[in-house]
Amino acid sequence: MDSRFWIRADRRGDRAHALAALDVPPIWAVVDAHRRLRGPYTAAGSLLRRIADDLLQRCPDLAERHNIELLTSTPELAGRVPSAWHTLEWAVQDSERTRYYSRLHTRNIANGLAELLRDYLAALGGGPRTLVVENAHEADPSDQEFIAVLLRRRDLPDLTVVVGTSSAPLADPRGEIDVSLAKTIAAHATVVEAEPAGEPLLPADPARAYVDGDGTDDDPRLLAAYLALPAEARAALHDARAEELSRSDEFSLRLGAIPYHLEHGSDPAGAGARALRLALDHCHKVGLYQAAADVGLRGRRVADREADADLWWHLTFQTGIVLAAVGRAHEAEELYVEGRAASTDPAVHLELAYSTAMLHARHYPEPERDYVRARAWMNLAIALASQLGDPKKEAFQSVFTRNGLALVEVREQKPEVALALVEDGMARLDRELEPHEHVLHRLVLRYNRAQVYGAMGRLEDALADYSYVLERDPNFPEHHFNVGNVLRRLGRDEEAIAAYREALRLSPPFPEAYYNLADARLALGDVEGAMADFGYVIELDPKHVDARINRAGHLLATGDLDAAERDIAAALALAPGNAHLLCLKGQLLVEREQYAAASEALEEAVRRNEELAEAWAIRGTVAVASGELTDAISYLSRAITLDDTPDARYNRAVAYEESGDMDAAILDYDAVLAVTDDEDARQRRELCAAATAR
Repeated sequence: MDSRFWIRADRRGDRAHALAALDVPPIWAVVDAHRRLRGPYTAAGSLLRRIADDLLQRCPDLAERHNIELLTSTPELAGRVPSAWHTLEWAVQDSERTRYYSRLHTRNIANGLAELLRDYLAALGGGPRTLVVENAHEADPSDQEFIAVLLRRRDLPDLTVVVGTSSAPLADPRGEIDVSLAKTIAAHATVVEAEPAGEPLLPADPARAYVDGDGTDDDPRLLAAYLALPAEARAALHDARAEELSRSDEFSLRLGAIPYHLEHGSDPAGAGARALRLALDHCHKVGLYQAAADVGLRGRRVADREADADLWWHLTFQTGIVLAAVGRAHEAEELYVEGRAASTDPAVHLELAYSTAMLHARHYPEPERDYVRARAWMNLAIALASQLGDPKKEAFQSVFTRNGLALVEVREQKPEVALALVEDGMARLDRELEPHEHVLHRLVLRYNRAQVYGAMGRLEDALADYSYVLERDPNFPEHHFNVGNVLRRLGRDEEAIAAYREALRLSPPFPEAYYNLADARLALGDVEGAMADFGYVIELDPKHVDARINRAGHLLATGDLDAAERDIAAALALAPGNAHLLCLKGQLLVEREQYAAASEALEEAVRRNEELAEAWAIRGTVAVASGELTDAISYLSRAITLDDTPDARYNRAVAYEESGDMDAAILDYDAVLAVTDDEDARQRRELCAAATAR
């Protein structure tokens, strides 16, 4: 029975009619995803508000484990679940915060919400249920990710998901995204094209009904009545609706309907722009960058630089930052150019120069990054910082901008220069600031030094700095993750596992932590645990190629060729030129005795990576089986040069033996017997020695 449906029609009423005809389990909830209602996580938050009382009473430990997901998607739950934000960036003023969530944070939140719903439904019992998500074509990108994750995850067997959209093609958000609702729904849902169900009754006051519905109704008659009103009458309706909604204590309304009404009310440049600023600042803080970019750009459209310069500049700077964060660096740079043209203030130009440098060093796609331009803009920022009149501001800004220059040096493979810049900055802040001043940034400098140490291979120094940062900011999951990574490189796998587990305890699930956890388990011989973790990495991120490589290798080794083939094919679709995958494909084809195809895959593997010893070794083994002994000896010799293993030695010995070079074969058999007790190698060596004696 299908458990994923996509109902398409331009009118919600038509979709509801089609839903009623579907054979699905009892409907658990119908939620509206239209972003005008509550902005980011309109759908997810609506569902969670509906189940919150029972969830908190029935599964309090579940709410605590997913506190970040709950408070980010449903801010009304503040005070009812443990606070997710006890890290330093939430203790300092906004102007001092320099560290923000990854762009992938919302993907991790979506996976965390899926885990929460899975476990809550299991605790609830009662059999399968149906969740209906309406207006998904108008959803904020955060809800689009959430819906896509629910559609593709396979560990929600008791939840049927029905998604309603218009009949127009679904559009992905602008910029970089990790999960595409358009692609996911097409791959995982059964399409239902809804038939027209007739016109609904028209409200007595259709224009007011349109506004009271927060501009989400898809009946064109309501929109036409609204547009037919004089501008002043429309603004008055929006003002009244905004005032009504403002009496509610549900904060999520301030991320959707309230700013929507105020920007269309009687004071868009004042009340509207301020409401959009509030939404921008909140979304930026909690990592909802797509939503932040949307409200920031809307705020700039209604703000008046002449009437309120501080508000306009705030919207400009913060919107540029969030645009860069979602891969829209070109648009961010356009804002910075506009800003430079609008000001002669050195402080403004300092911030714009720094931000532009970071675009060229970090935010543009790799082929477009220009480290010369980045250095030029950062040097200008450093020069402007040196001219600030306030000694403490000058010290902080000079160190801050030089820290940015250190990033450029790291990207240009000059870690020693970067290290000197960071250490000079740390020493200067210690000299010129009081211990309580700019605590977070000083810790960020220590963190950055740890990263540089790691790049230089100074692992003990990196561990010392990461540990220092962790002791002072213990609730920031990334610190535990970084400590785990250094411990792995030092071979301290059990400690690394503990660090990764702590990182996962403090954060929504993220694939990188599970992948590294699996890798550490594998090093300790816990193959079953490692494979479970690699499998969960793929559940969280089906595009994770390395997890598929590791799992496919294990499946091959245990003889599950069909499952290995599925992983290899899925990974090759994502990374067709990956040498390790081509090697695995060759190995799979060898197991199926398809030697010609295996040779082609292995030849492509070593063309992609000439240093891949395993591919050379398997290629040599295929050549031995095919009787191409000269090629076999050449391939296996190359493999042994790269990685001298008993298997490669044994196979070359066989090739030498079969080609008649008994002395060379004996030398390779001796090498095998020096490190193993291989009885077959011993017997073959004796046969070679006897042949030589004859």
